[in-house]
Amino acid sequence: MASADVGGTDVGTAVQAALRRGDRAGALTLVRDAEVAAPGDMALKMQRAMICRTLGDLAGAVAALDDALAIDPYDYVARLSKAALIERMDGERAAVTPYRHALALAPPDAELPPPLRAPTARARDVVARGEQALEAHLLARTGAVQAQVSGEARRRFDESVGILAGRTRVYTQEPLLLHYPRLPAIPFHDRSHFPWFAELEAATDMIRGELEAVLAGAKDDFAPYIAYPKGAPVNQWGELNHSRKWSSFFLWKDGVRQDGACKLCPKTAALLDTLPLCHLPGYAPTAMFSVLDGRTAIPPHTGSTNVRLICHLPLILPGPAGFRVGNETRAWTMGEAWVFDDTIEHEAWNDADDLRVILILDVWNPSLDLGERELVKALLSARQEFFAG
Repeated sequence: MASADVGGTDVGTAVQAALRRGDRAGALTLVRDAEVAAPGDMALKMQRAMICRTLGDLAGAVAALDDALAIDPYDYVARLSKAALIERMDGERAAVTPYRHALALAPPDAELPPPLRAPTARARDVVARGEQALEAHLLARTGAVQAQVSGEARRRFDESVGILAGRTRVYTQEPLLLHYPRLPAIPFHDRSHFPWFAELEAATDMIRGELEAVLAGAKDDFAPYIAYPKGAPVNQWGELNHSRKWSSFFLWKDGVRQDGACKLCPKTAALLDTLPLCHLPGYAPTAMFSVLDGRTAIPPHTGSTNVRLICHLPLILPGPAGFRVGNETRAWTMGEAWVFDDTIEHEAWNDADDLRVILILDVWNPSLDLGERELVKALLSARQEFFAG
C-alpha cells in the first residue's frame, strides 16, 4: 500500500474508506493527488489501475499500469495485469504478445503466490491457443507453395513455421569443447551423406548377436555412462550419476580402441574398422553399446564438438522409446541408422519396461573437407599438448 500522506491522512486508509463507501471516484482522486506528491511511488500506480478497473475504465487502468512499468519494467504483476486488460478490451489474439512478455518474468511455479496461479495459467492458455492458431493460419496460407518442396527443405520450412508462430524455440549448436564456425546446425542429417549406412544396417542382426552374448556373459563390463567425481556439480545428471540405468560398453573410447571389448565382439569391431569413423586422437572416435533401462530418461544435454556427428543404430527396442534433437522428435526403427548433431540440445527416453540398446559411433561432419579434418586434428592435438605440458 502507498505510504504517501494527504492532509496528514494515510492514503491507503483514506482510499479504503472511500471504496467502502462506494465512492470510487473519490478514491481515484485521493490516489491522483498522492501521485502528485510522490510521482515515483509504484504502489500508487497499481492502486490507480485497480480503481480504474473497478470503474470500468480499462484504458485508464492500462495507462496506470504503463506508468507503473515505467518505474519497474520487470514487475510481473503489472505486466500480467496489463495483458489481462488488453485481452478484455481487444480479445485473445491481441493479448498473446503481452501475455508472452509477462510470462517471461514469471517466478517458478513453486514460488507463485496463490492469487497469481489462476491468472498465470490463463496467460499460458491464451499464449498456447494463439500460437496454435497462428501456426495453423500460416500453414493454410502457404499450402500451395508447400507442395513445391519436400525432404530437408520441407522439414526446414515446417520448423520455421513453428518458430515464427512462437510455438517452438530456436536451437543452436552449443558444443562443450570446440565450436567450428559456419557449420550448419542440422538436427538429423540426410542419409545421402552416408552411403555406408547400407553396410552398417545390413549387419544389424550380427551386431545384436554379439551384443546379446556380452549382455549374457559380461554385463559387469557395462559401466555407468555418467560418472562425475565426488564434489563436482552434476546439474541435470543427479539421477544418472554413477547409475547403471544408463550404461555403456565401449569398443572405442576417446580415440582409443578397447581391445578387450573388441575381442568379445570381433565381427562388430572388424566392421567398425571399415567405416569412416571420425578420428581425433584423444577425443574420437567413441563407439559403444548404449544401454538405457526401462522407464528411464536421459535429460537434455549437448555434446563436445560439431566437427563430428553421432550415428545411432538400434539393436534392442523393447517398446515405446523416443529421441529429440532440437525441435525434431523421432522414434527408432529396427535396422535403420540415423546421424544427428549432438551439439544441438537432445534427449532420449525409454518408456518400455525392458532395456533399450543402441550402437553409437562418431563420424565426421560431412561439411568438412579432408583438409579441414586434418586441421581440426592438428588443432585438438595442440590443445592436448598444451594441457599435458
